[in-house]
Amino acid sequence: MRPQTKNNLIIAACYTAVFIVGMVFGPKFSKENHTTKNGTFLPFTTLTGRSEKVDKVLQIIDNNYVDAVAIDTLQNTAIQGILKQLDPHSSYLPPSDARLMKEDLDGNFNGIGIEYYLLNDTLLVTVVKPNGPADKAGLKRGDKIIRIGGKNIAGTGVTANAIADMVRGARGSTIVLSVKRAGSSALKDISVSRDRIIVSSIDVAYMLNHDTGYIKISKFGSQTDADFSEALEGLLKQHMNSLVLDLRGNGGGYLNAATALADQFLPDRKLIVYTMGKHEPRVDYYATARGEFEKGNLVILIDENTASASEIVAGAIQDLDRGTIVGRRSFGKGLVQEQFDFGDGSALNLTVARYYTPSGRSIQRSYKDGRDAYFQEIGNRFKSGEMTSTGQHVLDSFINKTRIYRTSAGRKIYAGGGIMPDVYVPVDTSGFTGFYYDISLRGLLNDFVFSNICPKINPQNLDTFLKTYQVSDKQWQQIIALAKADQITAGPEELKRSRQVISTELKALVARYFFGDEGYYRVLNANDNVLARSLEVLKKGN
Repeated sequence: MRPQTKNNLIIAACYTAVFIVGMVFGPKFSKENHTTKNGTFLPFTTLTGRSEKVDKVLQIIDNNYVDAVAIDTLQNTAIQGILKQLDPHSSYLPPSDARLMKEDLDGNFNGIGIEYYLLNDTLLVTVVKPNGPADKAGLKRGDKIIRIGGKNIAGTGVTANAIADMVRGARGSTIVLSVKRAGSSALKDISVSRDRIIVSSIDVAYMLNHDTGYIKISKFGSQTDADFSEALEGLLKQHMNSLVLDLRGNGGGYLNAATALADQFLPDRKLIVYTMGKHEPRVDYYATARGEFEKGNLVILIDENTASASEIVAGAIQDLDRGTIVGRRSFGKGLVQEQFDFGDGSALNLTVARYYTPSGRSIQRSYKDGRDAYFQEIGNRFKSGEMTSTGQHVLDSFINKTRIYRTSAGRKIYAGGGIMPDVYVPVDTSGFTGFYYDISLRGLLNDFVFSNICPKINPQNLDTFLKTYQVSDKQWQQIIALAKADQITAGPEELKRSRQVISTELKALVARYFFGDEGYYRVLNANDNVLARSLEVLKKGN
């Protein structure tokens, strides 16, 4: 059986996002929740001894300094300065950040159940959660929210975070939204009673073909195990015997959520991972007999943003030869944080242990050159050519092969620097031109979809949409004109190279608007070379 573990062990990367051309499709849709469990409660009154000197310095400054100063800001700066001397993942979270992180990983918050997009400084509702508070109150997809609680937001430059703060609130409290609906110029006031909103950590689950299922997991939260079981059950009912588990872009989450997921694939008493630190004795995490997919064929997709909890799952599957890892080298985070909560709502995420895969390897990257260099390393992989190279070139050039370990079947694997996939698939950058980069960065594709495509069509069936919908020549010329009006130009060859990837993204955005995440990912996955390679692996037998 797995040991009883602390609920506040966090292994989320929380790293600075790096934009790489062509690595991310689609808009950053805003939700009411953002980016853990409550950990050891550490009230300020218990911090004595050596901490008194810091408090005394701040008190002297507050009482005697020549100019007015923000003591809270100085205190936060002092804490961050201390943590920078440790490792890149020990961090201090102000109250708002700690709350948002907890809500994100717990998968629930008090809100109204919508997603939205800031279109031309107006709030466009893109998703209304079925049977959620907004749905019950009559809000519809495509509505434009002009005022929230009597406060005008259209044309004010309001941020997504500010909107999230407005629509969230105490459960049972009421908020009035003033909306403009298509076909009417009049504002309609809709009163919505806030309620608990449950957010699944499963992005999508569907059948790729007659016997192969696909599940994409965005994070490892407190409900991931239950969410996965539900998704898996649905696919097994459709006669799935092979599974592609997509962990690309998954930055981690709770340790026990990662071990619970790995347990789904491994037989009883197999070691999944173990943790150990100076003040933390070794703790082994074993699989149980409860796994629901211990025999089927398995492929796990990873990339440079697959981190932490995701790497625990991928590392266990690779070490135990349970499945095949496909994609690119993972992030390389092998540290475990424990969250300590302060009385004011802020929190300290402190690294308390390292984790080791079943073979005994740590996949933690070096951070001896400092925090900035550590986070920049991901972007440097693209600049150095690693992401566009062959797997053998990556092994020869970027992997430290002096630290060799063996899988259960005797295959060579390596420690440090993340997990090297069994099948390496480089980034296909052929369509990701400067033109694509510029229009994506400025949000022109999103604006075009919501302004020029979605209001003019009303597809009823996803399968029919996938087979028949194409971006027309007229729409392509409109995109070029829209870009030109925003001082973005390109030559004929660059436009030709860009058209396929831009058209795919536009179709994916339209599919998401009408059919949710399944529509979005089914469009993208149809042109995904990593997913195509995984299907080849399954066909040959992994």
